[in-house]
Amino acid sequence: MRHPAFDAMTDLPFIVQNLDHVVVAVRDMKAALRFYRDVLGLRVERRIKSIGLVQLRAGAHLLDLIPAAEGAPTGRNMDHFALRIEPFRPKDLRAHLRAHGIKPSKVERRYGAQGDGPSMYIQDPDGNTVELKGPPTPR
Repeated sequence: MRHPAFDAMTDLPFIVQNLDHVVVAVRDMKAALRFYRDVLGLRVERRIKSIGLVQLRAGAHLLDLIPAAEGAPTGRNMDHFALRIEPFRPKDLRAHLRAHGIKPSKVERRYGAQGDGPSMYIQDPDGNTVELKGPPTPR
């Protein structure tokens, strides 16, 4: 959706519609799959064995996992990415995450693609920050 108030360049021959996919380099594919598939519920959609790629479905978008280069540092291969979730029930989320050994941050109101709403941060097995973003809420 285009919002004229935020258009920096209006003479482009295209309009970016949404985020298509994010690629995350991981050190341990099995641990990453346990986290993204079993903890967050993403579904494996496709694998390309020749390059070690696993594509996971996240709603209308994809999260691609690729093996990190040998000796690559852990984490910081991006700042974070956000997964929009519903419902956003902090008590239930915390219980689920802790049952999987994951420490959630406190819930804070943050701005996202659909407006201000609740969110919390967690870390994947490689130290990447994942934001779990709830629906927008009125102030």
